[in-house]
Amino acid sequence: MTAGHRIVLSSDHAAIQLRRAIAAHIAGHGSVAVDIGPATPESTHYPKHGEAAARLVASGDCRFGIILCGTGQGIMMSANKVKGIRCGVCADTFSARMIRQHNDANMLSIGARVVGEGLALDIVDAFLTTQFEGGRHATRVDMIEALER
Repeated sequence: MTAGHRIVLSSDHAAIQLRRAIAAHIAGHGSVAVDIGPATPESTHYPKHGEAAARLVASGDCRFGIILCGTGQGIMMSANKVKGIRCGVCADTFSARMIRQHNDANMLSIGARVVGEGLALDIVDAFLTTQFEGGRHATRVDMIEALER
């Protein structure tokens, strides 16, 4: 895993328990889990939580971000509106490896109502242990970044 890296975690109310399990898992592997909440289960709005985590990644304060909501979709869409963010929703380890290897994703989104804790931790491990390949993929990432300009 990415020992020593700061990894921000955020979610809406639907994913608090899974987010906390992921934070403990990350910390157990020597990275710093920056859990920005929420702390209580009252209904909250995923766009603000996706944006808050994305801003910490985009600023360089955190190397990666892991965000969660019921499906992972809405919070991912919100995070991707922040310049410099490449976030994908993953419900399997293959996709988690590929968004790092081919897309240089800096954020991962997981649906807490889609995957269980064991699979979620495997997805996190796949994401955090995979390196960006570069090469022809760097050209494509450059093309994605050009869309932001």
